[in-house]
Order: sequence, then C-alpha cells, then structure tokens
Amino acid sequence: MKDISLTSENPNRAPVFHGTTILGIRHKGRTAVAGDGQVTLGNTIMKNSARKVRRIYNDLVICGFAGATADAFTLFDRLEAKVQEHRGNLLRAAVEMAKDWRTDKFLRHLEAMLVTANADHLLLISGNGDVIEPDDGIAAIGSGGPFALAAARALLAHSSLDAEAIARESLGVAAGICIYTNDHIIVEKL
Repeated sequence: MKDISLTSENPNRAPVFHGTTILGIRHKGRTAVAGDGQVTLGNTIMKNSARKVRRIYNDLVICGFAGATADAFTLFDRLEAKVQEHRGNLLRAAVEMAKDWRTDKFLRHLEAMLVTANADHLLLISGNGDVIEPDDGIAAIGSGGPFALAAARALLAHSSLDAEAIARESLGVAAGICIYTNDHIIVEKL
C-alpha cells in the first residue's frame, strides 16, 4: 500500500509535515504562537535550536511554519508584503496570499503551512487555499500538531493557565510523543 501525503500528485489530502510542531492559541485576550527547535533530514536530527516562529510587520504579526524551510521563508516574505499592502489587515492579506499560493505556477509547489496571528486573528494558512480561523482559538500544524492541539484543548478546558503557558505545556506534551519534535520551545506572544 502506497503512503499518501500531500504532493502535486495528490493535492486533495491535508499535508503531513515530518519535522516540527507549531501551535497558536488565543486565550484570555492574549495570543501566543510556539514552535519547537528540531530540524530533521530524513531520520537524522540536524539541529536542535531552529527558530520556526518569527515576527513580521513591525512585530505586530507572529508566524510559525511547518514544512520546507526555504518554502516557508518565501511564504513569510509574501505574507509580510501582503500585510504591508493591506495596511495591517491580516485576514485580507492571508486570503490574498492563499489565492496567490494556490494559483501561481511557482508558489503552488511550495511545501509548507503557516500559523499566523495578530491581536485580532489566529489563522492557519495552507497551499490548498485554506485560510482557517479556528472556533476554539487554537491552531496546530506539523507532525506533532495533533498532539499539541489535543493538549492545548485539554489545558484550555481544565486549567487557569494563560495562552503562553498553554502553548509551552502543549508543545512539551508533543515533544514527549512525536520523534520529530523537541523541547527547545520558542514562544512569541501578543
């Protein structure tokens, strides 16, 4: 049986990126985006302290990525340009970037996903043209994403922790389960 993942041959499946965990959470009026630091090449750990969460647009927008690093940096640049073009309107910028990502001959081959947030929105952006603002204020991507998402939902429902603490704890849970995620956690908050 063939392993099915997102490729140009199978554009209808959700991507599964092996190599990172990114979690964004909006809770109690605060926003945090966290990512682990592990970089893998195949089944080898190449680096433990990569920075996969960054600020753009005068530090008012936080982005985290999963997928190919060069592709993600291209998307960071594109998103920042769209946010600048739309004078800080993250939602509109994300929709415009997703349209470009899906239709542009070069961009549509980029293999990455983004979680991005500002003071008003938390969004998951994919190359399928998806711009999703989760109902519960939690978004996660990468191979450890489902573990971090489950932990964040449990902590949100059963603790009094703030957004940053939930993000850190949730990534810690993912690091204990996912072999492509480590506990060198970077958190950016608004």
